Amino acid sequence: MDQIVGISIIRLAADFDQWGDLLAMIRRAFAYMDGVIDPPSSAYLLTAKALGEKAKRETGFLAVENGRIVGCVFALERPQDFYVGKLAVEPRLQGQGIGTRLMRAVEDLARKRGKDAIELQTRIELTANHAAFARLGFGETARTAHAGYDRPTSVTMRKVLS
Repeated sequence: MDQIVGISIIRLAADFDQWGDLLAMIRRAFAYMDGVIDPPSSAYLLTAKALGEKAKRETGFLAVENGRIVGCVFALERPQDFYVGKLAVEPRLQGQGIGTRLMRAVEDLARKRGKDAIELQTRIELTANHAAFARLGFGETARTAHAGYDRPTSVTMRKVLS
């Protein structure tokens, strides 16, 4: 467990039952994308039940402040790496390093499992995210289009772990 500035980073427990709270936090964190990205964020397709199912397939980490969920990230183990998704931090706490700490938890997990990289996708329009991930050591590897789009809609970024 990482505990700095009153916020703990913990692994999502098997008996976790606050799916509605987690979903609400993810939606608040992704709200700034409304009207900016096309197609809209898949966060709006999530349900509390779908998050619970996601947690059965992926490893989740939470940022917790005074018992309240203020951030999360999910990591899907693949043969060569981990795919990182749904990195979210409560809007009032963004820019304070919580996302970096959540990503560090994924990196530590990947190393423990013998993986040499982690990968993620971010939307083409979210250039500040591209820069933030680049500062964390990620490099762009591809641009892809969502189904039905004839232009790139996502940037794939990868970080090789040392």
